[in-house]
Amino acid sequence: MAFPCPHRLLILIVTLIAAAEADLSATGGAKKKTFVFRVDHRAKPSVFPTHAQWYASAAFSGGGATPLPLLHVYDTVFHGFSASLAPAHAAVLSAHPSVLAVFEDRLRRLDTTRSPQFLGLRNQDGLWSDSDYGSDVVVGVLDTGVWPEHRSFSDRNLGPVPSRWRGACETGPGFPVSLCNRKLVGARFFSKGHDASFVGGGGGINQTVESRSPRDADGHGTHTASTAAGRHAFRASMAGYAAGIAKGVAPKARVATYKVCWKGSGCLDSDILAGFDRAVADGVDVISVSIGGGDGIASPYYLDPIAIGSFGAVSRGVFVASSAGNDGPTSMSVTNVAPWLTTVGAGTIDRTFPADVILGDGRRLSGVSLYSGKPLTGSKYPLVYPGKSGGLSASLCMDNSLDPKMVGGKIVICDRGRSPRVAKGHVVKDAGGVGMILANGLSNGEGLVGDAHVLPACAVGYSEGDVIKAYVASAAVPTATIQFRGTVLGVKPAPVVASFSGRGPNGLTPSILKPDLIAPGVNILAAWTGAAGPTGLDSDSRRTEFNILSGTSMACPHVSGAAALLKSAHPDWSPAAIRSAMMTTGRLDDNRRKPMTDESTGKPATPFDIGAGHLNLDRAMDPGLVYDIATQDYVAFLCAIGYDPRTLQVITNAPTACPAKRPAAEDLNYPSISVTFPAAAGAAANQSRTVRRTATNVGSMAEAVYKARVEMAEGQGLAVTVTPRKLAFTAGARRQRFKVSVTATAEGDGGPRFAYLVWSDGSHEVRSPIVVSWIQPL
Repeated sequence: MAFPCPHRLLILIVTLIAAAEADLSATGGAKKKTFVFRVDHRAKPSVFPTHAQWYASAAFSGGGATPLPLLHVYDTVFHGFSASLAPAHAAVLSAHPSVLAVFEDRLRRLDTTRSPQFLGLRNQDGLWSDSDYGSDVVVGVLDTGVWPEHRSFSDRNLGPVPSRWRGACETGPGFPVSLCNRKLVGARFFSKGHDASFVGGGGGINQTVESRSPRDADGHGTHTASTAAGRHAFRASMAGYAAGIAKGVAPKARVATYKVCWKGSGCLDSDILAGFDRAVADGVDVISVSIGGGDGIASPYYLDPIAIGSFGAVSRGVFVASSAGNDGPTSMSVTNVAPWLTTVGAGTIDRTFPADVILGDGRRLSGVSLYSGKPLTGSKYPLVYPGKSGGLSASLCMDNSLDPKMVGGKIVICDRGRSPRVAKGHVVKDAGGVGMILANGLSNGEGLVGDAHVLPACAVGYSEGDVIKAYVASAAVPTATIQFRGTVLGVKPAPVVASFSGRGPNGLTPSILKPDLIAPGVNILAAWTGAAGPTGLDSDSRRTEFNILSGTSMACPHVSGAAALLKSAHPDWSPAAIRSAMMTTGRLDDNRRKPMTDESTGKPATPFDIGAGHLNLDRAMDPGLVYDIATQDYVAFLCAIGYDPRTLQVITNAPTACPAKRPAAEDLNYPSISVTFPAAAGAAANQSRTVRRTATNVGSMAEAVYKARVEMAEGQGLAVTVTPRKLAFTAGARRQRFKVSVTATAEGDGGPRFAYLVWSDGSHEVRSPIVVSWIQPL
């Protein structure tokens, strides 16, 4: 898929900015905005000792005595700066010959114990043993900061910090340098983008609840950091739920936290980019980014700071994991789709927290809850659905929408949506309700996540919600109660694809399958901040040492921790090799040994839901073959999708030329294969395409022979041919090339078709999903 010529698009953007400036001037003056400038750093005149001095000078800004008000100066994964300027001034600077690109700062959102065992990790065995639990690897976490006193970040019995580490522990109110240690080896914060974005307006950093320091007032960053690399913490639980030993995937890996997100106000691109820049300069080995898109629309890679920052990191050997977003099960909802990122969706684990709604007629309906207060007393309570007479706002239990006369002393049914799930409970409680049943809508399906509600409450799926509402409508005196059943282990089936997990296809470049894989992301127990209650709401005065959260934000750090273990066990592996090992060994079945299912439909999951499968670290340690990708391969991919040399430099940070013959995007040496055909009246037969791959033998035996086989369900209407069908590796030939030809052999309805290519040597199974889809031509 080709894009419009990017520098022309930039001219269009600048023209629109200028027009907006004219409109603002007509109404009394231009409001400043934050812009990020990508600059050709090689053009710096030698008279300036540093790039920062050049950017701030009159020579750069076009005259005038006032220097540019620089916020961040980037010099590692990205060269340039961010500044708060009037749009007209930004338009002038965009014409500077050394400015490669300009984009306006954008607000993004966070994609918000037993899981290591669920991934196949066991004490003193396998990958944990072989990697020494990741002790020589540093995991950088871009998030809301850290609660450093938490025992998950204890450095007891840890050896010295790796000598190559160049990071620092930045201080602030209540955050002395002594809070860092041999476990928490670095802590920084980035707020200049926020300060500039919210100046003179609402929002921004609330210093009554959050200090300008790396300290986490939100909880999200502490949770993700400890999921990736938290130490063993005995007697852990959230108010008795999920009791046991909490530990991260890489318990001895070092943690460096980069606070780029702030409580209640999100994450600004300019601060995120500064976090990437600093993390790589500090010497992290892995970066974990549980941050999604701000508006659900994928930006071209050259206008996406996460894509740009991660490219700079990966090109320097740093593995980057990112969350796939929480807008599923909608098709094409996956975010963070750049091919150098490892994009992680979410699945369930074999643990749940059941609660039952018992209706007055004796029917028992299953749900989930993490409520830990006093249970409901008595047998049954009046049951009411305010949406029946109070309209949409009341059905959603929005602020000030409930009539205390209607809901007082009753269990209230609230529809999910518009406001946080736990906030609805506050509304019910304030109106005098004694309990809440939170009913999924059609878009949420049967997917359930537990919440630490402030009153007795239970979440139920869409079908159960309809049953309860029908009961209320038909019963003369509807009643109900809620029964809480604690923690249940060994749940089947598991894993199941979480209904909220971002789904493919990749809306930006369909030739790259996203997400790459899924990992545990539902009801995950991990460390929590001491500054917020388990709901994260300001009105929640409760405090808990650990909390249970769900989201692709929770899945991402599982893969980050896994990457730390693999990097420690295989220090010579590239980020692409590490991703390949995880993808080609991913599991496709659940704990019933049946195909994994989709929570939202109950049907078998497809590669658009799970990518290559569910993370399986027991096999990823020894994948047999990997599909490696070098920086120049990513450049060839960008050339294939139509990027010109100037736009390439925006991403690559160096002058780059495309080959005379345009490469094919689907030939990127990716561990999955995605083939697209132009859509016609239907899925026409006899359309064919050939893709190329190179496999590298990383097994313990240099002499190895792998044979190909293709797996697909009946009726797919595909013919897949692999040439050659046998790969013979030797000590002198550890890399072998092959071709895969895919032909649509029968007409269909235009829907996607799926198959798998498997290379096997008798002991390794190297599996790649094959996706065939039809898209409308531009």
